[in-house]
Amino acid sequence: MRCPTSESNTVQAAHQQANYNINAALADIKGKSVVAQCHESISRKMAAPGSHTVLPTPGVLPSQNEPIIPKSDVSDKQTLLAVLQFLKKNNLKGTEELLKQEAGIKDDEVTPQSTTATESDVSHALAAYKSSDDPSLYSDYYTDLKAFIDSCLDVHKVELAVILYPVFVHMYLELVYNGHETYAVEFFEKFHSDQEDYYQSDLRQLSTVVKRDHMQGNTLMENFKSSKFVIKMSRDSYIHLKRRLQEKQMKPLLNIVQEHLFVDVFDGMPRNKQQIQLSSGAILGESEREANRVKVYYGLLKEPDINIPLEEEEDTGEDDKPKKKKQKKDPLMMKKSKNDPNAPQNNRIPLPELKDSDKIEKVTVFRETTKRVKVGSSNMPSICFYTLLNSFQGATCVEISEDSSLLAAGFSNSTIRVYSLNSVKLRTMKKSKDLDIIDKEAEDVLERMMDDRTASDHKVLLGHSGPVYATNFSRDRKFLISASEDGTIRLWSLLTWTNLVCYKGHIYPVWDVKFSPHGHYFVSCGHDKTARVWSTDHSQPLRIFAGHLSDVDCASFHPNSNYIATGSSDRVVRMWDNLTGNCVRILTGHKGAVQVLCFSPDGRFLASSGVDRCVLLWDISSGSLLSNMKGHTDTVYCLAFSREGATLASGGLDNYVRLWDVHKVLQEVDMEADLSIPSSFTVNENPNLLFGSFPTKSTPVLAVHFTRRNLLLASGPHQT
Repeated sequence: MRCPTSESNTVQAAHQQANYNINAALADIKGKSVVAQCHESISRKMAAPGSHTVLPTPGVLPSQNEPIIPKSDVSDKQTLLAVLQFLKKNNLKGTEELLKQEAGIKDDEVTPQSTTATESDVSHALAAYKSSDDPSLYSDYYTDLKAFIDSCLDVHKVELAVILYPVFVHMYLELVYNGHETYAVEFFEKFHSDQEDYYQSDLRQLSTVVKRDHMQGNTLMENFKSSKFVIKMSRDSYIHLKRRLQEKQMKPLLNIVQEHLFVDVFDGMPRNKQQIQLSSGAILGESEREANRVKVYYGLLKEPDINIPLEEEEDTGEDDKPKKKKQKKDPLMMKKSKNDPNAPQNNRIPLPELKDSDKIEKVTVFRETTKRVKVGSSNMPSICFYTLLNSFQGATCVEISEDSSLLAAGFSNSTIRVYSLNSVKLRTMKKSKDLDIIDKEAEDVLERMMDDRTASDHKVLLGHSGPVYATNFSRDRKFLISASEDGTIRLWSLLTWTNLVCYKGHIYPVWDVKFSPHGHYFVSCGHDKTARVWSTDHSQPLRIFAGHLSDVDCASFHPNSNYIATGSSDRVVRMWDNLTGNCVRILTGHKGAVQVLCFSPDGRFLASSGVDRCVLLWDISSGSLLSNMKGHTDTVYCLAFSREGATLASGGLDNYVRLWDVHKVLQEVDMEADLSIPSSFTVNENPNLLFGSFPTKSTPVLAVHFTRRNLLLASGPHQT
């Protein structure tokens, strides 16, 4: 459904890259200028509670005059000249003039960067692949390494086999870099089919690099060059491997292990094949153990005290005389009033204050909770499916509002259609001249503001200039946010049914967008490999999360709004802290692009799925994989937890809605295992976790949603 377009060099992309390079280059200069100070502020805390100050963004430079940087420091001046050459090369005149003015550098001191200099920079970056070894021996070295691993005991064999893929890639790149094209092609053809199936798409991309000139600009090549491939290995297996390489004097292999691999050695028993398979698959291997040790506050925020009584019931006796009214007790409210040790402080990040309408909405939710039906394998949920018929425009996404009253669908012809799922018609607000005569003190003033003449079952929103890939309703259902191939995010009013704001920041198509559960903030992600956090009242992002190696395909807010999860085509799920901007969890195990994420209602667990057709369940507190649920036969595009979190629903392109028993997963998994030792964790792959499969006639499932009473809603476009 999502077809990323080929990247092109745009002025906006160059401008963003230039400013990041300025930040890096000026970081060590004494007497930092205002440019460096501006960029450093990006990593500071969000605006204080109650404040709406926007954090500076990389593309905005202040114009104040700052003291000139001393010219006596030769190394500093060389750094400045290098930055200015980069700006001049990319035709960023405004930024260049500002920096020259601050640094006191004259025009004749800046000379355009020559082609020779550029080539030397590339050579320096790829120098790690320089080798004088005999190219004819590379195949023999690799064959010998494979034979050694096959001859090892089974307890070491499965761990050592993980090293074959990164060694193969780097040996191939060494041959290409040193000009041995014929040997490189022969080496690739001989051994590429031995690699795991989930690496074959990467290898097809790598096969296009057959000359040294091709190494510049190749995405996979850049990833392998800039980061080390991570492998977890027991100490016994690692010593076994190192001794072999030293005894056989395999210099090329030793250099690759030392220069390009990060072997995360742990004490304890070696991992078995299942454990290795379940954590591998990412472009650059697994996550380091240290990456998941930061404390994550996964608990829910403390609910505010709401002094509005819940619904009361009247008891009648046998003589039909009314008795004393009994007020219902709300167990959910009583439970949430307690302090959760794993929950963040309510003021950890600035959140909007509750309005009276929000408090009334919470009371309504609590009332619905008392009538909720618990669903599971012994009590299957009812399913209501909404089929989009005659969708010749090509439905690309479907979203259902939190209260299950509205459904929004995005189409490839750039339109968005919003449908009412109940008897309430969709109306537009009256014109300004009609609003002036309304009694603003009336209790039903909101009702009087709406024009009954405009009532209809659905509304159409026009504004995007490309396919709409994602829509999302705000919690109060007054706004809709949408993302498109045109690189923009649009905020729509569901009172006037018009576009309010067009947010521009992403360079390429935007794949997903989600509102925060507490409103005010939303997150977007796209083809530019970043996720961005925005506030509705500012046109620039508050946070830019960079770290994925490919498209960021999906994003989701944690229920407490303090964290964001992102899924990418690099087959990795990451969690980010909105306060610090740091990545706090790196979750590896998917064998294909991650297309959908969903947090459990209590915030403790995260479900993810995508192209590999597997639904993975993660424990956020430790970053460990709890379950790998298999059953789908095509890409999974939607996930939803039941309201109490015991059941997980999934849907995808195989035209099935499937139900998974999360409660059973938690019963069967040892939550107290010592996760500091990778060989000690277990993953539940019980096929009985799937307790329901419901086919559609010919409709891919693009949305699943549990109502407040646990009725399951699903939707998708009918395919003819």
